[in-house]
Amino acid sequence: MSYLRGFIPWIVFAAIGSAHWQWGALAALAVGAYLLAMDRKRGVSADSLILEQSTIAFFAVLSVIAFIAPDSGLREYGGALATGWLALTAWATLAVRKPFTTGIAKRQAPPEVWTNPVFLRINVVLTAVWALAFTLTAAALALIDAQSLGSTASIVVQVAGFAVPAIVTAQYPERARRAAVQKGAAR
Repeated sequence: MSYLRGFIPWIVFAAIGSAHWQWGALAALAVGAYLLAMDRKRGVSADSLILEQSTIAFFAVLSVIAFIAPDSGLREYGGALATGWLALTAWATLAVRKPFTTGIAKRQAPPEVWTNPVFLRINVVLTAVWALAFTLTAAALALIDAQSLGSTASIVVQVAGFAVPAIVTAQYPERARRAAVQKGAAR
């Protein structure tokens, strides 16, 4: 479940930003910067911290906007913007063939499996699942915000948007490894 650590700043923003978006963005930026600094201090390579770097970039820009224009219409779409940014990050990492989940997985897997086709395929699938979930969640949140459907609907969508890919992330790798072993045994 260490992959959830990368989402802590986003959770901070969701918790604080709903009432005070400036402080939510700034708190998320601070938490993101702290987590990145701790990871780098522990020796985690920069290419394994794509999500963390993207998080800092997003919250740095959002913090500036939120303090310069606190009444901006963007405030109403904070959740959709944040989740949309995560979607863009995930899709971009797939486009450049460096799925963001690979960096997270490398923190748990031994180096000898990092080039294994099954390991690589698992991370493509997981990143695609997260990218799709972020995309659908961002679209749903934008609709909820546009229609003023309230915080309950927003919370339900956000929880589902993280829970579903988290469950897939927890279960899929082992299933994929077992399937690969069975496929190899069948040859």
